[in-house]
Amino acid sequence: DGIMIDYSAGHIRTDEAALLIQALNEEIEDEDIVFYPGKSYRHIMVLRTDTPQEYMALKTVPPHDISDKNITGYLPQGRLDSRIRDLIARSREIFAGHSVNQVRIDLQENPATMIWLWGQGTKPNLEPFAQKYGLKGSIISAVDLVNGIGRLAGLDIIDVPGATGYFDTNYAGKAEYALKSLEDHDYVYVHIESPDEAGHVGSYKEKIRAIENIDKHIVGPIRDYVDAHPDSRMLVLPDHPTPVALRTHTHEPVGFAMYGKGIEHNGAELYNEESTRALGIKFKSGEEMIGWFVRENVCF
Repeated sequence: DGIMIDYSAGHIRTDEAALLIQALNEEIEDEDIVFYPGKSYRHIMVLRTDTPQEYMALKTVPPHDISDKNITGYLPQGRLDSRIRDLIARSREIFAGHSVNQVRIDLQENPATMIWLWGQGTKPNLEPFAQKYGLKGSIISAVDLVNGIGRLAGLDIIDVPGATGYFDTNYAGKAEYALKSLEDHDYVYVHIESPDEAGHVGSYKEKIRAIENIDKHIVGPIRDYVDAHPDSRMLVLPDHPTPVALRTHTHEPVGFAMYGKGIEHNGAELYNEESTRALGIKFKSGEEMIGWFVRENVCF
């Protein structure tokens, strides 16, 4: 019926999704297009072209922005949109009779009915983190996009068993592997996707549970490490809001908390939207914030 009922196909399992991605590569006869499997519902299509800017100019919409809406008005739009729309239509044919979806339907799970292409881009050239800040870094994330940015910035990718990018992720494992990484790295970036997923599905209970798990299993142990290592510090923040009421990203500033060596207490007793907003401390960009975070002394 053309409605975006479930942007994640019931948070399809990674092994199932890999079989569907394999089918795309086998059935779509275009030597300039290759699909690469990621985790769960997130994957990448590489399009080799002499005119990348033509595809960059296409207007595309994230699927999680149009939950419960008819997709017709949100399909890719632009001069070369027919090729991308044809790929989406072809994927529906390939997925329709696939055994993965037959099993999912039998189990009363949402099938993956088609691909949704959005967020196009070309490979960026990033200055290595070590060169910019003089720190050897690592990154932990279940999201390939985040790991890819980290890799381009020269960060070492740390794989954590059981990291799913969903509510069932291995929270404690992320903290454990992060602290172990600090044995031979100066900096570790830990990314947790579960609060964002809770916002997208509109579940305040899952969002509360995710935040509590992050606080208990990740922030707590890392804070204990900082307390035991006076030459260290930590920074906690979301990358964007995903309000449960809206089920999509919004663009207002996010609150942050810095703690550790050389960081003076500024009177805040709580870390939440209201208290951080009331302090009025703002950075124009994440890059500016990191510049402050790695200074010898931080005073606001």
